[in-house]
Amino acid sequence: MNRRIGVARRRALVSDRARRRALVSDRARRRAPSFSARARWLPIGLALVGGLGLDSAFAPLAWWPMAVPATAAIVLAARRQSWRGGLLVGFAAGLGEFVPLLAWLHVVTPLAWIALALVEAVYLALLGGALAIVVDRLPGWPVWVACLWVAEELVRDRWPLGGFAWGRLAFSQPDTPFTGYAALGGAPAVTFAIALCAALLALAIVTVSRGAGRQGTRNGQRLRLHGIGTGAVLVATGAGLAAIGVPVLGSAVPRPTGGKTVQVAVIQGNVPHPGTHFLGRAEDVLNNHLAETAALTAKVKAGQLAQPQLVLWPENASDVDPIQDAKAFAEIQAATVAIGVPILVGAVLQDGPNNASNTGIVWDPISGPGERYTKRHLVPFGEYIPFRGLISHLTSLTTLVPQNFLPGHRVGTLTVGPATIADVMCFEVAFDEQVRDGVTHGGQLIVVQTNNATYNHTAETRQQLAMSQLRAVEHGRSVVVAATSGISAVIAPDGRVLVRTGELTPAIIDRPVVLRGEHTIADHLDAAPEWVLGILGVLSIVAGVVLNRSRRGRGKELAR
Repeated sequence: MNRRIGVARRRALVSDRARRRALVSDRARRRAPSFSARARWLPIGLALVGGLGLDSAFAPLAWWPMAVPATAAIVLAARRQSWRGGLLVGFAAGLGEFVPLLAWLHVVTPLAWIALALVEAVYLALLGGALAIVVDRLPGWPVWVACLWVAEELVRDRWPLGGFAWGRLAFSQPDTPFTGYAALGGAPAVTFAIALCAALLALAIVTVSRGAGRQGTRNGQRLRLHGIGTGAVLVATGAGLAAIGVPVLGSAVPRPTGGKTVQVAVIQGNVPHPGTHFLGRAEDVLNNHLAETAALTAKVKAGQLAQPQLVLWPENASDVDPIQDAKAFAEIQAATVAIGVPILVGAVLQDGPNNASNTGIVWDPISGPGERYTKRHLVPFGEYIPFRGLISHLTSLTTLVPQNFLPGHRVGTLTVGPATIADVMCFEVAFDEQVRDGVTHGGQLIVVQTNNATYNHTAETRQQLAMSQLRAVEHGRSVVVAATSGISAVIAPDGRVLVRTGELTPAIIDRPVVLRGEHTIADHLDAAPEWVLGILGVLSIVAGVVLNRSRRGRGKELAR
């Protein structure tokens, strides 16, 4: 009898060890990357499709709902990858998004287009590596995925050379159910909401597929989806409902529309021709804007248009320095006197023989040029050449930027007639700090002076307009876009485009615009939401590494 009991115990012990080894083997098999060609390329292909889907959420297609399933596809592609595999997945996603998104840069040179797309794809590669550590391995991973996406954008928007903010998830949502989050935490909150929604969708898919897989028989019979466990059903349903709830909550955020109004006129004078040499002969662009201002004055006197209280010219409207050029000075002064109100003049000022500055000047009909705002966030390789001496030995493209622009150092809050404006120049609208500073220092109206003549009839102008729409909701301000050759527009504080012009055509906008002085929650919180979410994302990587090592350690113990 004792012998039989001993044999039974030994058999039970052997069986228990076998079960443990099978469990460890199963876990390792599920986590270890497969080296078959299909298993290796399938996640990369899925990530590439996800990146292409992200691009479609931006202009020119502007299919904004695609941002969620496309992001979910990238998250799923990173699942069960090593961090090295995650790098490849993320890079594929980056190529899918940025190569088509930045295609407008081919106007300058295809080299600039491809080089910038590759650099931006590297950031998505790093994000993919981080996602591989977190996805389906860290408790509450949908939240950490969203934090990681914010962390990636935080770095990409700042480094190197001041960063490049195109392609942020938030900028695919100019006026959608997600846009309301901008009023609560700025553009980073919108990115977080989209990424969270996508990660929840991915969680629902993972739960369903895992539950279905467990119902399959060992003989490879068809999976019985109706047999998924109750727990899996509940998790998948909860994740799906939460994913739906994210945009619903965003659409419920109040968007202000009211306030006192001021009559604003925007002058779009046009350029001689688009492209890298849009300026044509000296004073051509200035003459175009003087002519349209004269047309505005004539229509006001004839009663065809309302008398404006301020007039806005775009960036580079004066292609000669009106402070140093006596003729340009006299012509702008005469135009200001004729209309009888201040004009915000965008001009290129000469700062010595080798440098210039991109400046907005408040030109008064009585006192002449007064307050100024000089562009602070310059475009590398567009307005200045970093390491010019070295790069000029490698390429002759540096001749496209013959002199470096110098950055300004003061916030763009200017008083133009009865309005205090937050002035930003073109590229600056993509950067949170540049716009927020002008608003928090008293700006009642956001003015975007821009010159997109190089990129007319490309997606760049519409991508920038979408950013301006998001800024309107973020700060609860009207936004007026004054463009040299289009698109000029007036955007309501709730993000709606009230009026817009065509491209490569002279145009005048003359209409009442709402002024607002109240600050949104996003204004009060400043950059805190972005930094908090970004730091949480970094900490999730640390937690994921520690937890994964702990699990591997326990697995080895069980295998003994």
